[in-house]
Amino acid sequence: MQAAPIPATDQDRLAALRALLILDTPPEERFDRIIGFAAHEFDVPIALLSLVDEQRQWFKARVGLDVCETPRDISFCGHAIAAPDIMVVEDAAQDERFADNPLVTGEPRIRFYAGAPLQLPNGHAVGTLCLIDRAPRRLDTTELAILASLRDLVLEELAARAAEGGSP
Repeated sequence: MQAAPIPATDQDRLAALRALLILDTPPEERFDRIIGFAAHEFDVPIALLSLVDEQRQWFKARVGLDVCETPRDISFCGHAIAAPDIMVVEDAAQDERFADNPLVTGEPRIRFYAGAPLQLPNGHAVGTLCLIDRAPRRLDTTELAILASLRDLVLEELAARAAEGGSP
């Protein structure tokens, strides 16, 4: 298993994340609706709005997963925030970065992952909108465009929330 890379600019990225005043806040309908729609639209058992801090990925909104966070060092989203665009892992069991990852070999038994980085206007990716399935799959260009649009909706809601002073 390859741990997610920690970029040299991670302290700046973490400052941008903290400035959102969103970590460890209660669920918000505006994000829950987007993640619920993503799970339905893509017919995946798990969809998440994941925010990646120093030690963990924390789920602001989630469908199909009972836990509200997982360690950053085993997270797929930790890899996705370093990607220039949507990161797709068609079959995690066949991907050397993830084949022996405990999220693949144990619950929730990830096989497919698609993570759209939530890149703020300052250039820092603070998390992802991600889709997870327990079976390998692919996304076509239309599906990638839909995922990118949903990611953009999340970014708009993050900006609106920040303009409201960080309140739900």
